[in-house]
Amino acid sequence: MDSQGGYGQFCPVAMSAEVLCTRWTMLVVRELLAGSTRFNELRRGLPRMSPALLSKRLGELEEAGIITRSVDGRGESPTYHPTEAGKELMQVVVAMGEWGQKWLESQLSLRNLDPSLLMWDMRRNLNPTPLPGRRVVIQFLYPEVRAAQRRWWLIVDGETVDLCSVEPGFDVDLYVSTDLRTMTAIWMGLTSVRAAVDEDKLALVGERAVADQMQQWLGLSPFARQPA
Repeated sequence: MDSQGGYGQFCPVAMSAEVLCTRWTMLVVRELLAGSTRFNELRRGLPRMSPALLSKRLGELEEAGIITRSVDGRGESPTYHPTEAGKELMQVVVAMGEWGQKWLESQLSLRNLDPSLLMWDMRRNLNPTPLPGRRVVIQFLYPEVRAAQRRWWLIVDGETVDLCSVEPGFDVDLYVSTDLRTMTAIWMGLTSVRAAVDEDKLALVGERAVADQMQQWLGLSPFARQPA
């Protein structure tokens, strides 16, 4: 960062802020540390960030020595990986998330509801272990959401978890119907699957074994409060 745009202080906090506190930068770091390695994967976790700005921030992080960019020479898109300096930011990201969950008004996080980001996070954190040892298909329906983002399918096959926003063509094992606000609250640990069912805010139709284990396989947000 040039001197005109910097803080002009030798303090390590100021120097770190010059690199990390530009708009979207810490969210890009969050996605990289969560396992996204390709540009399109990063975009799915940051759906409101423009491609041009994402490209710029990746370049800045690479220049700062926080990530590396690799090209395999086969014409595939480059991959991005945290360096040792980047990996050490995990504790910073976790601390920021835990602080926000503890001290910021919880309803604030529910105002910025986004079905694509929610489902992408759910796909990334889903725990296949409690599910039957075969392909399992779970459909989520958000009736109040616009048609293009109303239906989603999680397809779990062994350790592989895929997310589809169009009909995948497989039989569905469990239908989950709820409003986006309730599902986000469950994901953030602000309520539980059982509480939402008891309050008629969540309907589960399909294979009983899959429905009964939903709280276990859901794999909540890394910053979620543990449900009662």
